[in-house]
Amino acid sequence: DQFGVEAFGMTGPDIDAEVILLSARLWRELGISDHVRLEINNIGSAEDRRHYGDALKTFLQSRAAELDEDSRRRLDSNPLRILDSKHPGTREILQQAPVLADYTNPQSQTHYQQLKTLLSASGISFQENRQLVRGLDYYNNSVFEWITDALGAQGTVCAGGRYDGLVAQLGGKPTPAVGFASGKERLVLLLEELKLLPAEALTGVDLFIAVLDDDLEPKAVQIAETLRNALPHLKLQLNCGGGKYSSQMKKAFNSGARLAVILEAGGEPGSAERVKLRHLDDSAEPLTVPLDELEAQVRKQLGF
Repeated sequence: DQFGVEAFGMTGPDIDAEVILLSARLWRELGISDHVRLEINNIGSAEDRRHYGDALKTFLQSRAAELDEDSRRRLDSNPLRILDSKHPGTREILQQAPVLADYTNPQSQTHYQQLKTLLSASGISFQENRQLVRGLDYYNNSVFEWITDALGAQGTVCAGGRYDGLVAQLGGKPTPAVGFASGKERLVLLLEELKLLPAEALTGVDLFIAVLDDDLEPKAVQIAETLRNALPHLKLQLNCGGGKYSSQMKKAFNSGARLAVILEAGGEPGSAERVKLRHLDDSAEPLTVPLDELEAQVRKQLGF
């Protein structure tokens, strides 16, 4: 899964800087600022990159025998992607290749210089990476990535930039845009690696709701939402997909929950006036409680 930020309708480098500053603030809040670095580049326009791609392709064709196999395959389809190669021999050849900065238009260069000025004025350190590109033609001007060395080769935790051509390419009116996306799993891995993940985030859920009668599923959803609204910090998992008591209890134990709420048939079809509470570590006897006392009992049993 990913999350991201997008801003539409603004063309200046000020909004580029704001988006990057927002991401930097997030890293500070997570405590990982010292473990990520900002890399930026100016990739110009799609036309600039076509001219550059031709020059890069011509150069690399002259050294094709020295390239790794993946890079040779990309020579005809997308030579700019070769700039991403991690192969040591190819990386060495690329040090002698033409650079995109020499092919970008004056307006793009001005935009990029102003962005760098804004970042420096805001105290944001960055490295210019002239081999940082995008393979999609709707990107333009400034692009950036936040990189970490703590996760080996999977080092990009956030990538973004300006993509003024995207909305028009999707059929809309030409609309300037800038934003970023970050992978949640990659961030969690980084927090785990740095031992910065809060202890409570490493535990399973607090409460598991088992539903032993299909007719009670609507009631179970209602109970789950009521508890979530009343106890915002409660980590609750509602069984989905049915199943026998034994299989649902297996899910409950695997979830790490401390307490299970069990809805079973009884009374009018689709109604559940009383539910069973079971401590999954068997530290206390099961309880049968009226629905109107469930929230209070959950608070009591879990110490909320």
